[in-house]
Amino acid sequence: MVMGEEEAVLVAVADTRWQASSEDGQVPARSWAPDAQAFDSLTAMLDAVEVDVVAVATPNGSHVDLACQAIDAGCHVIVEKPMGLTAGSVARLQAKASKLGLLVFGVMQNRFAPAAKWLKEAQEAGQFGEVLQVHVQCLWNRDGRYYTAGSWRGTLSEDGGPLFTQFSHFLDILMWVFGPMEVEDAHFVNQTHSTSTEFEDGGVVRFRLKQGGWGTFTFSTSSPHSNFESSITVMGTQGTVRIGGQYMDQMDAFNLPGTSRPELSQAPPPNDYGGYKGSAANHHHVYDNVLDVLLRNKSIATPIEEGLRVVQTIESMHAKGRRQK
Repeated sequence: MVMGEEEAVLVAVADTRWQASSEDGQVPARSWAPDAQAFDSLTAMLDAVEVDVVAVATPNGSHVDLACQAIDAGCHVIVEKPMGLTAGSVARLQAKASKLGLLVFGVMQNRFAPAAKWLKEAQEAGQFGEVLQVHVQCLWNRDGRYYTAGSWRGTLSEDGGPLFTQFSHFLDILMWVFGPMEVEDAHFVNQTHSTSTEFEDGGVVRFRLKQGGWGTFTFSTSSPHSNFESSITVMGTQGTVRIGGQYMDQMDAFNLPGTSRPELSQAPPPNDYGGYKGSAANHHHVYDNVLDVLLRNKSIATPIEEGLRVVQTIESMHAKGRRQK
């Protein structure tokens, strides 16, 4: 399952792009996983190898079907974000796993970032007082280096749009800390990707928090050259805080009288994919939690219920933003 862990072993990897050798009919092992058997499909892998946990890290539109296949084979599942492209499909996965007594872990690794953990602790301790407003702004870059012709990226059926692929992490943080929201309205645009994607490349969403307060979620993938910022500003009756930086990892402004400004530990570097970068490399925390849950009866840190809530909220944003196009 996981390389570098004494309690877990990566026994098999599968990818439909791989081809079997003409000599022996076997898919050659990967250089990055030399001790794991390689297969050209999940079906072939599950037929040949005894597996406890399957990690699904494929194009977004295939997440649910592959996860359901693994569940049917008796495996627990780790599902990359987003858990699916429709709430109905994620609910189907949830029901299947529950019926068979198996677990589904979401990859919502930004929850483990030092700034996000502080934000969660501060809110639970009531340090903001009554929350009045919360504003999230994510200005990123995704250009021709990312949306290559013929790729699943940029398609509605397999990608789904930037709220799913790039910014679901920050929406998850928002609701993880401040609870569910009601989407009031949304305005979407496509400024620089009209020839490379089937969906918007930016927009602004206005929402109302069910626990009180309102806010906005502004996003874009049109920032030139590189990711510019990912920030969250919280204004409460006790003061105002802004966490920013490229990946919501720096305390930009702190005005909470009577509360000590936190010293945030250094966040891991962002995942580097060559021409573009993603969020911080906190995936190992997700896998640590999988081991804690399965071997030590701990609680799931990223449960499917909360992944489903993100998908439901994005669906609501799309319904309002895309309807206005």
